[in-house]
Amino acid sequence: MSSTLLEVTRAAHEDVERLERLIVKDLQNEPPTGKDRLYQSHRVRNNIDTIIATTEKLIEIYEDKDNARKDEIAALGGQTATGINVFSAFYDRLKEIREYHRKHPAARVVDANEEFEALLKEEPVIEFSGEEALGRYLDLHELFNQYINSKFGAKIEYSAYLDVFSQPHNIPWKLKSTRQYREYMENLLEYLIYFFQRTEPLQDLDRIFSKVEAEFEEQWADGQVQGWEKQGQENGDDPAQDAVIDLDYYSTVEELMEVGPEKLKEALAALGLKTGGTVQQRAERLFLTKHTPLEKLDKKHFAKGSRGPEQNGSTVVPQDINNLKDVASIEAKMKKLCDLLSKTIEQTKENVVKKQALTYEEMEQEREEEETQIDTESDEEDQQIYNPLKLPMGWDGKPIPYWLYKLHGLGQEFKCEICGNYSYWGRRAFERHFKEWRHQHGMRCLGIPNTKNFNEITNIEEAKELWGRIQERQGVNKWRPDLEEEYEDKEGNIYNKKTYTDLQRQGLI
Repeated sequence: MSSTLLEVTRAAHEDVERLERLIVKDLQNEPPTGKDRLYQSHRVRNNIDTIIATTEKLIEIYEDKDNARKDEIAALGGQTATGINVFSAFYDRLKEIREYHRKHPAARVVDANEEFEALLKEEPVIEFSGEEALGRYLDLHELFNQYINSKFGAKIEYSAYLDVFSQPHNIPWKLKSTRQYREYMENLLEYLIYFFQRTEPLQDLDRIFSKVEAEFEEQWADGQVQGWEKQGQENGDDPAQDAVIDLDYYSTVEELMEVGPEKLKEALAALGLKTGGTVQQRAERLFLTKHTPLEKLDKKHFAKGSRGPEQNGSTVVPQDINNLKDVASIEAKMKKLCDLLSKTIEQTKENVVKKQALTYEEMEQEREEEETQIDTESDEEDQQIYNPLKLPMGWDGKPIPYWLYKLHGLGQEFKCEICGNYSYWGRRAFERHFKEWRHQHGMRCLGIPNTKNFNEITNIEEAKELWGRIQERQGVNKWRPDLEEEYEDKEGNIYNKKTYTDLQRQGLI
């Protein structure tokens, strides 16, 4: 039985609703490891992409540009070329359904829920290099080689490059106006975007970049972009014009030579001309541009692969301002990604420093141990702890042995109000606490001697009541603290006050 357009529409709506419920169910599960969290994020991202694609198809169906949906609805209502015949349309459709089931008697209804539930256990294929270690570290080695072999870069170690690659504002703007720097920044931004999409697939990168671009436009208009601040703003000059020499002030080649070889070289490079030769040759080559437009100069004066500026004289702009703005915009986006990946960058630095002290065999062994540890932690968390007696947990997260529980009575809690409602776990700990400083201090505060008569007494009111009965029976003046008050030495021996004092004076305790 061929699917009609209305059936396709219904099925599409059902798929969208089922995928939405599946996303909610997946996000309700807390992933135990970073690897599982990454898989979960990509599963959700794939489901969202499927929902978007299905929704776009539904929009096309509802727009009904070819009137197919309209015709099908009319056919269901029995509209034909000769008129309206509802019963004829109904029986034609019924005949079609019966014919389909007659040809396919073994056809069964497929439960789509089983297929969608399988998506929860799917492990998406994510492309990470060995250096990236499933998104835990960055792999910037290719960009590092491009940096150290460029004019704007420096000969530094890879660990130092991880500190400076996110700080393009420290590079002079004159070096940023080259095509080499633009290509480097484009490659760096492309890698960071690709890495961010793999590690944070649920982030809306387009929205983040739209906000960055809006802020960049405001800062660029005010000349406040870091590393691209306008210089000589009071003269209305652009920083890109600083390398240009105003030839109106020079009437001869000899006067131009006094500028110096370095400034002549910069001015020639800004115009796209050759920068080699002696000082006189450089001055002669630059002086040609005073009365001759660059378009009419002989090609032999231009550097290889240089397009040259569009104007001459003091109004020459070394590079179109829009190109410089594009480079600055790329830098702004790159800095934003570095802020979002700051934790990963720090982990990469630590990993690089650690690897410098390890051999290849040690690094491979450590990598295998990390993978084994992740799998072990995941398996242990998945296993339910069997504890039918509800024994207390030990230091390893497992129930303590039953004999230890019975020996010390660790399942019982005893509270002592005299000790400030302090809890003692187990009968043994409770019996020993009567001789400890906490209980003795509480008794002294109550003005009651800590004798054997008050063992097992933990309530303040009960202790005061018992002390009152003892005073009534013995008399107020019958209390003999030297003989009845108890003291304990370091070894746990019990003495009365008189004996304890005598032994202490003799130096025996």
